[in-house]
Amino acid sequence: ALAGGGYYYKSQAAHAEEEPKHEETAVSPKDRGLVSFDPFVANLADEGGRRFVRVTVQLVVADAMQAAEMTETPVLMMQARAIILELLSMQLADTLVTPEGKVALRQAIAERVAEALHEIEVVDVLFSDFVVQF
Repeated sequence: ALAGGGYYYKSQAAHAEEEPKHEETAVSPKDRGLVSFDPFVANLADEGGRRFVRVTVQLVVADAMQAAEMTETPVLMMQARAIILELLSMQLADTLVTPEGKVALRQAIAERVAEALHEIEVVDVLFSDFVVQF
């Protein structure tokens, strides 16, 4: 067992030396953290105010520690939720139903939440449920 452990340690050290030194290292998706929210329902900015969106959002953050920090801090969760709700209510139904509209919304959510919650690195935004009512 000791010889195996030594081999493992040396191979890990050699592997670490082979990796280029970057300020931002690539992190495997399995090391990321996931922050889930209750579903959002928001009126859209369409004229008449009769259209709405129902969407379930998850934030992919840098690591599990950031996810835990966020989910265990009600103020951070409410700040993120308020930002997402505000962004949703600014959308138009015709834009949201296009793939480009969804991508733009994902990017806007990631940027605004990361900007507001300085200690949380938002890597991606996932939609697991997305319904626009016309």
